[in-house]
Amino acid sequence: MRTRSPLPRPAVTLPAARLPATTLLTVGALLAASATAHATHSSSPLPTPITTTPITPTPITAPTRTIDVSTASQLKSALSGAESGDTIRLADGTYQGNFKATAAAGASSRITLTGSAKAVLKASGGYGLHLDGAAYWTVRGLTVTGGQKGIVADAANGVVLDSVTVHGLAMEGVHFRKSSKDGVLENSKIYDTGRDGSGMGEGVYVGSAGGTGDRSDNVQILRNTIGPGVGGENIDIKEGTTGAKIIGNTFDGSGLTGAHYDDSWADIKGNKVLVEGNTGKHTRNNGYETHSQQPGWGCGTVFRGNRSDLGGATGPNRYGFHITNYGASRCPVTITGDNKVTGGRGIATPGVPVG
Repeated sequence: MRTRSPLPRPAVTLPAARLPATTLLTVGALLAASATAHATHSSSPLPTPITTTPITPTPITAPTRTIDVSTASQLKSALSGAESGDTIRLADGTYQGNFKATAAAGASSRITLTGSAKAVLKASGGYGLHLDGAAYWTVRGLTVTGGQKGIVADAANGVVLDSVTVHGLAMEGVHFRKSSKDGVLENSKIYDTGRDGSGMGEGVYVGSAGGTGDRSDNVQILRNTIGPGVGGENIDIKEGTTGAKIIGNTFDGSGLTGAHYDDSWADIKGNKVLVEGNTGKHTRNNGYETHSQQPGWGCGTVFRGNRSDLGGATGPNRYGFHITNYGASRCPVTITGDNKVTGGRGIATPGVPVG
């Protein structure tokens, strides 16, 4: 089928509309205003973006646990399964056996073993409580008795022993060794040690004899009562250790046997030890001694504000401070004038300056 083209339509011319002059002015003004607004809008800065402060999520920390124990088997299980932040709480009673902790905690999430003095760890041999690599443990309040040694920290930094009672042992009461740094023993009682009579019954033993490899540094022994009946020095600071602090303790040397030269309250063989504000009575010979068991050790001790009663001492020296290795530059010692000594032969070994 053939289609037909549409016929052309004639153009229609409409008459021009006449607007009033006022209307024309108004339209012009509107156009001008529109142009101005457009120009202004084009030159305006972009709107400031909305900012928000990011929300920092609260760190998720492992919940702390309190583990109550009342039997020896429960205690051994709690010690072996201890985690950072745990508190192991002992009921009053006797816990028969040898107890060992090996888990290490962090400085801000310590593990605490706590009980009253009536919570008694009683060993028949070996160690009462062995903190073997158990860094950052706090042991508070309980009693350790029986066995060979009381509380032993091996390669365990930051151990705190607070208000414990240690007594009735064949050998030493508390021992920080194998480079157990930054340990603290405070507000505690140690007595009746060294029952085997070998002279190995020190109240507190820091480091190891026979070399300088044990760096049990910066151990603090604070406000304790040590003695009577301690069958070695109340405190023995070994060569190889540095920075021990012995402050505010009360010593009773009535158990000193004289074996292995245990004839004073404290024997200092480490370096840079501070001995301050202690009170001592009942010694066999001297109050405090320093020795160089290894070259360059036993030096730099400061004795300040101690009270020493040497009444009844029968040894050959009987000085408040028997300094066996003094050298002004080689191996210095400081004995301040506020140390007070009664009985005996004098404050210090002749030739050692005081004041």
